[in-house]
Amino acid sequence: MKTYQATSPSRFLLCILLLFSLTIPSSYAAMYFQVAGQEQTQFREYKGKVVDSHTGDEIALAMLNLVGTNISTITNSDGDFSIKIPGSVTEGTIKISYLGYQSKTLPLSYFKTEDTKIELSEVIEELPEISLMDQGNASELIAAVFDKRGDNYSDQKNLFTAFYRETIQKRRRNVSLSEAVVKVLKQSYANSKKDQISIYKARKRTDYERLDTLALKLRGGPYNTVYLDIMKYPEFLFNGLISDTYSFEFDNMTRVNNKLIYVVNFTEKDHSQPWYSGKLYVDSESLALVKAKFSMNVDDRDKASKIFVKKKPNAADVYPIDVVYQVDYRESGGKWYYSYSRAQLEFVVNWKNKLFNSRYTLNGEMAVTDWEKYSNGDLKKMDDFISSSVVMVDDVSGFTDVDFWGDQNIIEPEKSIQNAIEKIQRKIERERD
Repeated sequence: MKTYQATSPSRFLLCILLLFSLTIPSSYAAMYFQVAGQEQTQFREYKGKVVDSHTGDEIALAMLNLVGTNISTITNSDGDFSIKIPGSVTEGTIKISYLGYQSKTLPLSYFKTEDTKIELSEVIEELPEISLMDQGNASELIAAVFDKRGDNYSDQKNLFTAFYRETIQKRRRNVSLSEAVVKVLKQSYANSKKDQISIYKARKRTDYERLDTLALKLRGGPYNTVYLDIMKYPEFLFNGLISDTYSFEFDNMTRVNNKLIYVVNFTEKDHSQPWYSGKLYVDSESLALVKAKFSMNVDDRDKASKIFVKKKPNAADVYPIDVVYQVDYRESGGKWYYSYSRAQLEFVVNWKNKLFNSRYTLNGEMAVTDWEKYSNGDLKKMDDFISSSVVMVDDVSGFTDVDFWGDQNIIEPEKSIQNAIEKIQRKIERERD
C-alpha cells in the first residue's frame, strides 16, 4: 500500500492572523464584487429547530438537504435552521442527518415558515467491533483514504455557492460580524491547483469602541475555511510521511446517513512545535473521509504566537489558548464533496501596565449551499477573485437592505449574533436619522 506524503511547506497558511492597533477606518464598499441587476428567483423559506428526540437538546451542525438537488444548509449552534427552496419545487423532500443519529426524510408539507421542530434519534444499535485482522491498523486505513482520493472525490471543476460568516467576540460579546455569499471555483481533487473565491454579496460591521483601540482581523477571510478541506489540501495538516509523523488508533464506530463509519484518533508525534490531534471519520465502504475534527496544542505560548500573530503593538503580548478546526463532506452521485468547515481561535491579549487581560474568540465558518459543474463563462460577471491574503473589509450597506440575501441560503444567526445584528441595525437607523 502506498504511503501518502505531503509536499507543501506552507502548513500553517490557513491560520495566520493580522492584529494591530488603529483608528476607526472608513468604508471600502467598492472592494466588493457583486452581480448588478441579477433578478432573484421566487422561493419559499422554512425555519425551525433540530433537537435530540430523547433529551430535547439542540443539535448543532445537522445537515438539511433537498433530496435530488445540491441545495442544503446546516443548523447553527442553537439547532436553528433556515432553508430556502425554489418556488417551482412543490412536492420535494428534505433529508436531515447528523453523525451518530438516525437520518430522517420529511416531505416539504411538514415544514412551516416558522417553528418547524425536527427530532432525531441517536443510533442505539450494537455496532460491530473493528477486526484488526480484516482492516489492518489505523495508520494503514488513513493511508488508504488518501490513496483512494481520486476515486472518492470530484475529478472535475465545480462551482460552489457558499455562505461565509466571520465573528470576533470580546469575552462573550460580539464586537465584529462579517457575512458573505461567495462563489468558490472548486478545483479537481486530482490536481494541485488552488481553489478561487469571488465575493457575490457581503457585509461587515465592527464595534471598535469595544475593542479597546485594538482591532483584530483574520487574514485570509473565506480562504481560511476553504483550506480546511484536508482532502484537497492535506499539507496543511499532514506534513511528511503520515506513518512517521502521526500515531493513529481506532475508536468506537458510529453511523451517519445509515452508513457505518470508522472513527480514528490521531496525534502528532513531534511535540517540539505546536502539534495537532483529533478524530477522523471514514466511510467503511468507500474509505472516504466524511468528517475531521482536530485541534492544535498551543501550550508553548511563544512558538504558538509566532505561528498565528502576524503583527501586534509593542505594548501587548498576544498568544492563542485554544485552536479548533472541523471539516465535513457529503456524498452526491457516488462522489464526496466539501460541505462545511469551521475554524475557532481564542486569544489572550496582555497589555503592559494593565491589571487585567482581554480575551478574544475568532470564528470563521463556511457552508456550501449549492453547487454545479463548472463551465467556462460561469464567472464572467464576477471574475474578480479575491486574494488568499484578503482581510474582510468594513461595509455597512448590506444591513440596510431587508432583501439583501434574496434567495441565497445562509446559516441561521445564533442568538448572540442575532442580537448583535439588531443592535447594529438600530445604530445605522439612528445615524441615518
